[in-house]
Amino acid sequence: MTFCHPEIGSVGLTEAKAREQGYNVKIGKFPFTANSRASIVGEHEGFIKVVSDAKYGEILGVHIIGPQATELIAEAVTAMELEATVEDLMWTIHAHPTLAEAMLDASNSVYGLAINM
Repeated sequence: MTFCHPEIGSVGLTEAKAREQGYNVKIGKFPFTANSRASIVGEHEGFIKVVSDAKYGEILGVHIIGPQATELIAEAVTAMELEATVEDLMWTIHAHPTLAEAMLDASNSVYGLAINM
């Protein structure tokens, strides 16, 4: 975590490291410009990026730059600790409007299903 503006939270492998390690990578990325809560608080800078294994949907890394990133990364840390898949995050209810809802949209975007873009 980096406490700066915008905040940065990161866990796991980057896209480059995952490819380096031989994973067939699928990426989902969602900008805070498309998040309702980010609009409410007036902080649109940044995104959430989910790095996953294409074959099994394993979450390999999550990288957040934006509002409350140092808080939001906790969901990704928990998901990875529990060996959750991208699909697990897709089926997890996220309240609306919240910044955490961007994690849902980033997960959905791995499969091209983000609805708030």
